[in-house]
Amino acid sequence: MTNSDQTVTGGELLMQELEKHGAKKMFGVPGESYLAALDAMVDHPNLSFTICRQEGGAAMMADAYARMTGEPGICFVTRGPGATNASAGVHVAYQDSVPMILLIGQVARNMISREAFQEIDYRRMFGQMAKWVDQIDDASRIPEYISRAFHTATSGRPGPVVLALPEDMLVEPCRPVATTRYRRTETHPGADQIAELRRSLKHAQRPLVMIGGGGWTAQAAADVAAFAENNDLPIACSFRCQDYMDNDHPNFVGHFGIGADPGLLKMLKETDWLFVAGPRLGEMTTDGYTRLEVPVPGVHLIHAHPGAEEIGRVYQPVQGINASAGPLMAALKDMDPISGHPWASWTANARKGYEAFCVPKPTQGDVRLDEIYGWLRDRIPADAVLCNGAGNYAGWGNRFLRHRQYRTQLAPTSGTMGYGLPAAVGAKAADPSRPVICFAGDGCFMMHGQELATAVQYGLNIVIILINNSMYGTIRMHQEREFPARVSGTQLKNPDFAAYAEAFGALGMKVTKTAEFEPAFEKAMAADRPALIEVVIDPEVINPATTLSKIREAAQKAGR
Repeated sequence: MTNSDQTVTGGELLMQELEKHGAKKMFGVPGESYLAALDAMVDHPNLSFTICRQEGGAAMMADAYARMTGEPGICFVTRGPGATNASAGVHVAYQDSVPMILLIGQVARNMISREAFQEIDYRRMFGQMAKWVDQIDDASRIPEYISRAFHTATSGRPGPVVLALPEDMLVEPCRPVATTRYRRTETHPGADQIAELRRSLKHAQRPLVMIGGGGWTAQAAADVAAFAENNDLPIACSFRCQDYMDNDHPNFVGHFGIGADPGLLKMLKETDWLFVAGPRLGEMTTDGYTRLEVPVPGVHLIHAHPGAEEIGRVYQPVQGINASAGPLMAALKDMDPISGHPWASWTANARKGYEAFCVPKPTQGDVRLDEIYGWLRDRIPADAVLCNGAGNYAGWGNRFLRHRQYRTQLAPTSGTMGYGLPAAVGAKAADPSRPVICFAGDGCFMMHGQELATAVQYGLNIVIILINNSMYGTIRMHQEREFPARVSGTQLKNPDFAAYAEAFGALGMKVTKTAEFEPAFEKAMAADRPALIEVVIDPEVINPATTLSKIREAAQKAGR
């Protein structure tokens, strides 16, 4: 709304600035605390607002959109309960180094610090899970704050920014100012650092490269493949970064996540030159910081990361390189190759081990997950985006499916349940031309199952493969390992998920026999609406490597 003196409201100025910085899609749940911003959206049709059903789902959609586009995901939520719900998605973005801007409606400025209706001090609440948290108290400073938000979210180690918007500030008159679109600031490796890396690699006998972290692009992924080819290096990925290199590439040797290949873990113990390019070397990748010694890992460690504060945070590297993925991989691609190296058989054997590890072993029950995932590996299109949340069901896809293109895996390293469905919606919103498949467990799906309504509302034809074993499987597995045969708090009584999907207007199907899956999947992929396939499995089939009974028996033999 523009006044006669050419001033605009804070809400209108906010939309102008978001548009200037390249925002196109926003996700959120409406609230009375930011009505002026919602009103301003009417005059900005190029800023589409995806109406979500819960703020956690909205934030996860924004996270997924950011991963797909490389631009900050924009999320609007209301104060209090809206912000606390959204915190789950902010935490995902923080741990995965994903650029996001969460905009929270706030109580009026004259009510601050009175514990007004739904009031929270967001600086305190989000202080440990965001790169920057602040509140815009002066509408005239909106351009300054939004510019800083985009720069902060995308530069160095990417991550989420949180800004609170007092409702009276959003109706305050202010004047637009001339601003320009943000530019991402990247850190570049020095020529001397690349030279030092090359010198140490020349003396290696058993090198290993681990890639991952935030701030990657398709070009960076192509460049790391060229670096691997030029020097015949084995490349592994950190937890849930398996799409950073074509899994069919002869130099790709697996991932350091949950359920990692024992052969790859043995390789990590035997390597004499470890180059970690991008990962933080966090708990999941290092299995509780046990795969490498802390703080001196006992190997020639080179750690490259876009955030200088991460280098030496847990592990002391012989060489630290403060560099973003793009510039680093471009420099490595152009590095003079190492000739006459002695590790050709080392790399080849690692690849053979990976391929053997990816062959599914027979499982029990009327639905054979080994056969289903073996078939899916060859059927899923190379450009399909595969999304999942947390749970033992995810281990099947992580181990047996192949990622052949960059940005075909969206999954939270934070182990957040409920991420898969909203991530699939966000991914499909970012690129409707690509197939998007969500894998979910029954417990995981129900965390944000209501976002199926969002997919239907916007015609986002995702496919959901829901693995139903009627329990919180991961916790039950740990329960049997630590307290065998003492089941507590993990049983679930589920709805008819196929009927649930149909109630939203999606296609719902149930699979209770292996032979039923293939036609159901083909029908889902061809559907003109979102589709859900409920796959009912034997609860004994807890993960690709063992069963619940075997875990319980081993624990009982150990005297637990």
